Amino acid sequence: MKLGTVGTGWITASFIEAAKHSGKLNLTGVYSRTVEKAKELAHTYNAEHYFTDLEEMAKSPEIQAVYIASPNSVHFEQALTFLKNKKHVICEKPIFSNTAEMTEAYQTAEENGVYLFEAIRNIHTPNFQILKEKLHLAGNLRSAILPYMKYSSRYDLFLQGEEPNIFSSTYSGGALVDLGVYPLFLAIGLFGEPQKVTYYPVILRSGVDGSGTLILEYQDFVCTILCSKISDSVLPCEIQGEKGTFVLEDAAPISEIKFIDCRSKEHELFSVAQEDKDMVYECIKFAEIIETNNDQEYEKLKEWSKKVLRVTEEARKQNNIVFGVER
Repeated sequence: MKLGTVGTGWITASFIEAAKHSGKLNLTGVYSRTVEKAKELAHTYNAEHYFTDLEEMAKSPEIQAVYIASPNSVHFEQALTFLKNKKHVICEKPIFSNTAEMTEAYQTAEENGVYLFEAIRNIHTPNFQILKEKLHLAGNLRSAILPYMKYSSRYDLFLQGEEPNIFSSTYSGGALVDLGVYPLFLAIGLFGEPQKVTYYPVILRSGVDGSGTLILEYQDFVCTILCSKISDSVLPCEIQGEKGTFVLEDAAPISEIKFIDCRSKEHELFSVAQEDKDMVYECIKFAEIIETNNDQEYEKLKEWSKKVLRVTEEARKQNNIVFGVER
């Protein structure tokens, strides 16, 4: 499948490498706002075509699917451009700024007979599937603690008075939508949509959250998600049940899954070795859905993304975190 990319950061490079490794996607075109950068990208990744005009790229027969990894706030408009030109769209998380954008984008995809995916790498890995299959061993769940806290070097720039995209309300930034979505996708994939959501953020001068604690309330237990871009954590993830506890080394990637029996205290490892380029799993998944027109699997992923976005939108509303696209 002929692939184009929008975005010039490290995440785009990672996706290109994973796409090549998957054997399913062939990079044929790249986009940048400047000719120099576009040429450089094309040369670096052996892409035959480069573009500085998004509309031109969207109309090109050399592009069948596009991966978008631009600033969060422009995902929606860029996705619509490609969807309206009947191109499949893979949009890096967070897929959109709010549910209104999501509704319109999915409707546009359906009207044009193409697929729209959210790129979120941890939920497509073998170890996530193993965790989901083995979760019953914990018995009745009573608590889950899912931290994902990584100090961002761009916070140093923020402290110096600058406002990098990820710390900007103009560009739909913040810790919850950037890092919190990793454990949030895990939680909703494992436990379903919560009955109640409460968010306690640390609000920065730019109006977005630098870190926060997200509480997801279920019928019989509570899941606590800790996210931050202004501090680090070495805490593992834990899912605690009446029969045992699952310990994950990290929410993304899920490199190790350990189960500890409550009574015997015995430890059992369930994880398997995974590809270092773990975005390869989402590349394969999306390509296979497109190739086989697997609408049933597509609908599952779509509903998953909708539930996650509903939670982050509710969390923002509670704390008056308003993105520029919403003003």
